[in-house]
Amino acid sequence: MIWRCKVPQRARSSGFTLLELMVVLLILALLGTVAAPEVIKHLRKAKAETAKIQIDALAAAVDFFNTDVGRYPTQQEGLPALLAAPSGAAHWDGPYVKKSVSLVDPWGEKYLYKIPGDHGAFDVYTLGADKAPGGIGDAADVGNW
Repeated sequence: MIWRCKVPQRARSSGFTLLELMVVLLILALLGTVAAPEVIKHLRKAKAETAKIQIDALAAAVDFFNTDVGRYPTQQEGLPALLAAPSGAAHWDGPYVKKSVSLVDPWGEKYLYKIPGDHGAFDVYTLGADKAPGGIGDAADVGNW
């Protein structure tokens, strides 16, 4: 009879090897270089579309102001007249927008207001990502025209 001693085998650790981690990092880096430009492109487009929606809402609020007060906000009153009653606005029935952040575009700048407008009775607009007149793509001006 042969006696055999059972030597406990060393349990394999549950962690990852350096090689496995390097392979995962390489895959993530490859995905990042391929997918990142597409994600950024869609994010830029989304900001421009968000600006258009917000401008349409602000233009509607200006129209409501006009309906109640009998005139559009003056150039000096600007869009803040949609939040708080300006002096001399006897029939003001606002606020016409709920929060002051509604007056800020997706690029962090205040929406611009011009009366009389170049494109209608009034213009509500943003200069886009480049914060300069004109531009193309996400740098294009967006307005209620």
